Amino acid sequence: MAYTSPSLITAPDQPQLADLCRELAARSAALDSAPVWPAEQLSRCARAGVFRWFVPESVGGFGWSEADVLRGYLRLSAACLTTTFILTQFTSACRRIVDSDNESLARRWLPQLLDGSHFTTVGISHLTTSRRHLAKPVLRAEATADGFLLDGHSPWVTGAAHADAVVIGATLADGQQGGRQILALLPIDLPGVAVPPPLALVGLSASCTGPLECDRVSLPREFLLAGPAENVMQGKTGANTGGLNTSALAIGHAAAAIGFLAKQAKARPELLAAMAESLHQEQVELEASLLRLADGEAVCTSESLRARSNSLALRSSQAALVAAKGTGYVVGHPAGRWCREALFFLVWSCPQPVTAANLCELAGLESLAD
Repeated sequence: MAYTSPSLITAPDQPQLADLCRELAARSAALDSAPVWPAEQLSRCARAGVFRWFVPESVGGFGWSEADVLRGYLRLSAACLTTTFILTQFTSACRRIVDSDNESLARRWLPQLLDGSHFTTVGISHLTTSRRHLAKPVLRAEATADGFLLDGHSPWVTGAAHADAVVIGATLADGQQGGRQILALLPIDLPGVAVPPPLALVGLSASCTGPLECDRVSLPREFLLAGPAENVMQGKTGANTGGLNTSALAIGHAAAAIGFLAKQAKARPELLAAMAESLHQEQVELEASLLRLADGEAVCTSESLRARSNSLALRSSQAALVAAKGTGYVVGHPAGRWCREALFFLVWSCPQPVTAANLCELAGLESLAD
């Protein structure tokens, strides 16, 4: 299917992307002061075709390359981190639907997801980085004649209360070592599904992230996406934990703070100009490494890039706060928001090597260099 509307962003270098980013940036402060789900921002993204960037043309998308997707994420996250983070959860769910062998489910759900009339998200962190230390899986599946019985909860689900369905992961207690796992599309309106109020977060509370609960939910087999299998996230619907998307958002977030520094330097050039230039040069280098990794060049590991991107987000946002002085510490100033948002990258989808590298830097123990 061809999309030719002039309002659609079909390539990352189109001026329409700059227009969209300006709209998102203008609304970003309101999301922090009143953490309400950004329905209008997401609707605007849908109308601009953003939801189609991430999936192949064969299923109604634009089929962007990974490098082009990352270019888009860099721009969007600099404008509004909350909206862009929500977008990563939506697109992660869509990609798992596309990559599954359940073609009938994809045909039924993808058109209404890509046009923005329906919303989906993911609840899979407990299979990768969250709650893995617990002896009993937090979300369990029991095979039945017609499908699966889900019981327990997914601790971190973004926008579940606004979703029509969630791509969920669960572990079967079938006696096999480690427990086999499934991925499935869980309609929110099934009996037994409950969404408690979202958590109040240090930043990005408007993402409405929190638990999703399943009380003996009967899930028909027609909603199965992958499994049962050990380490189901390592299949072709596999996880991207600590992958390039998370680094792109950290770099984009840093770019916003660095841009603020550069503007401040015009009026106070003595120190800020050198600081802004140094951080900007680091940003440019990280962006180049990001895009080269996306193109298959082994310039560094994804974990090293993520740790360095986290570091840049933290340092640039704090530099922006220093430059803003006391004004930046007043609620409503973007510098204070950037500082709180930067902390998110220390806990979001962080594999152990990234966590260790960030802790070492904070403690002054070793360099983050490759």
